[in-house]
Amino acid sequence: MIDTSKIKDFDKRIEKIKESIAYVQDFPIKGILFRDITTLLEDKDSLKETIDLLVDAYKDKNIDYVVAADARGFLFGTALAYFLGCGVVLVRKPGKLPRKTISQSYDLEYGKNVLEISVDSIKKGDNVLLIDDLLATGGTAGAMIQLVRKLEANIVSFAFVIELFDLGGSKYLKDNFDVDTFSLVKFPGH
Repeated sequence: MIDTSKIKDFDKRIEKIKESIAYVQDFPIKGILFRDITTLLEDKDSLKETIDLLVDAYKDKNIDYVVAADARGFLFGTALAYFLGCGVVLVRKPGKLPRKTISQSYDLEYGKNVLEISVDSIKKGDNVLLIDDLLATGGTAGAMIQLVRKLEANIVSFAFVIELFDLGGSKYLKDNFDVDTFSLVKFPGH
């Protein structure tokens, strides 16, 4: 668990990030309220604050690799890995990684998908931090956890920029995989 009381001015810093995130109704399909992080990425102050807060949360956790989700997780994961002084491992959609991979299928809130990881990217006992931009129902995150566990690495935590708290993703990950999550900002999903 991340103790946000130890992060200087956490609540104040989060508000700026929260304000920088746009939302789009009925995207990618009707009935979905999409939280758009591109507006956060376009705001240099919010982007810097997002990375700084994630670094503050994980700087003392002895992370060997940040495992980042395709594709928006890459944006945060690479910067975070740089500041933590560790490697970044990409989890991608099928056919995008050139070396030997393992795969895991999962359900999305609006469909199905598959993720892959290179089998030689992390090793048994490595300490990893998983990251993605958004936690909704937990399908993508659950698939990432399963991939990392197949490679026998230790999951320190799973970080998200945004959590849609009423869709149950963090509870799903805790109940089904015993993985703690940390989300910078939380919004209702409906």
